[in-house]
Formats: sequence, structure tokens, C-alpha cells
Amino acid sequence: MDEELRALTERLRQESGGTASYERLAADAGPDELAAVLTEPGRPLWARELAAFRLGLAGDRRAFEALVLLLNHRDPPRCASAAHALARLGDPRTARAAAALATNELRVAYALHPVRLLVELRAPESVPALITTLRRRLTPHDPYRRVALACVEGLGALGDDRARPVLSDALAHPALAEAAVRALARIPRQR
Repeated sequence: MDEELRALTERLRQESGGTASYERLAADAGPDELAAVLTEPGRPLWARELAAFRLGLAGDRRAFEALVLLLNHRDPPRCASAAHALARLGDPRTARAAAALATNELRVAYALHPVRLLVELRAPESVPALITTLRRRLTPHDPYRRVALACVEGLGALGDDRARPVLSDALAHPALAEAAVRALARIPRQR
């Protein structure tokens, strides 16, 4: 079983109280039933999350909107599950949505998983979004160091020369300096 699926099902089993409805959605429900859960009024959040996650893993694009909403949720485990499913969904809108969430200053507290998703997707939107997000985190006393660190590490993993200036600026920040050195070392020199 996929590790993220196992963690999600354990968490949602507890949240749902292990009801028969939970068991059906977790194991037996087909794609149309799962998609209906996403739009039926009165469904609990755990049911929508489980349905969206299963549809996302199956590559069913009906899950896209629900997964993007969950990617921006205040609860980190929901964000992580949504990012995992979005990475496997194969929807061309995913990178643009993740970039919008990662660069939204009003929601920067929830940008960690969109940043990580952008790195995993390696989409054209990834490097510009990570550069923008990191540049904003390089202000004195910025409280979102985990987001900044994820951007630094992600830019190193992506290895794009456009990241050199912002990574060089990150060297001046003690909490980011070591990661910035490693990230810069991973970017091939342009000839």
C-alpha cells in the first residue's frame, strides 16, 4: 500500500469514527460514487478528502478542484495528502494552481506543500514561483523559515540557473545559508 494512502486512511478512519460509510469510501466505492461525494451537500470533510484522494490517485480529473482546496487547508496532513494526489493526477492545471498558492502572500502560512509540489512537478511554473516565494521570505524576521527553506532546497533540486541570484541572497540568512550553499552547488554553471 502507498505510504501516503496508509497514513491518510488511518487518520480519516479515526476522524470518521470508522463508520460503514468510511469503510465503503475507503475500499468499495467506484469513481462515480467518489465523484458524487465531492458535490453532495452535507458530506463531512473527511469523506470529501478521501474521495478526492482516491480519485486523484486514479487519475480522475474530477478530483482537481477538491484537491486544490485541500492543498491550501490549515491542516498540514490534509495539505500533504492533497499534494501527493495532485502529483499523481496528471492534470495540466496543477502546476499553475500550486504556483498561485505558493506565491499568495495572504496564505503564505500554508505554502509549504504547494512549494514541495512544484518541485515534484518540475513544471515551467516551478522555478519562477519558488524564486518569487523565496525572495519574499528574505526579509528580516520573516516567520516562514520552513517555506523559505523548502524554496531553497527545491531550487537546488530543480537546478535552474535563474535561481542563482535569489540563492546568493539567501546566503546572508543564517537559517538558510547552509542549504543555499548546497543548492548553488547543484546548479550547473552556464557556459
